[in-house]
Amino acid sequence: MIRNMRNQTEVTEFILLGLSSSPKMRIVLFGIFSVVYSITLAGNGIFLMLIWLDSQLHTPMYFFLSHLSFVDIWYTTSTVPQMLSNLWSPKKTISFAGCGVQTLSRSMTCY
Repeated sequence: MIRNMRNQTEVTEFILLGLSSSPKMRIVLFGIFSVVYSITLAGNGIFLMLIWLDSQLHTPMYFFLSHLSFVDIWYTTSTVPQMLSNLWSPKKTISFAGCGVQTLSRSMTCY
């Protein structure tokens, strides 16, 4: 008698291979990416705030530029914090659900 034999393997997390295995290099990369991430958020946030506050900038060109700034914030916020945590911590994994959320957040802005 043949029973319904199925593979019971379930993927719960992915192991991410980092940019470097050297602890000193990971600290340097963490610092560089943290600074770039902060500048990206601050620059795009200031740009969005200026467009929102100044009524002369309520034109179609600035409307689309503000959407571009928002998408830039969305993209960087969906991936960079996970990368920074992987650079800092010894455990370099991402959950299956977290990977799905990153993938969906990147693809939702394309529509």
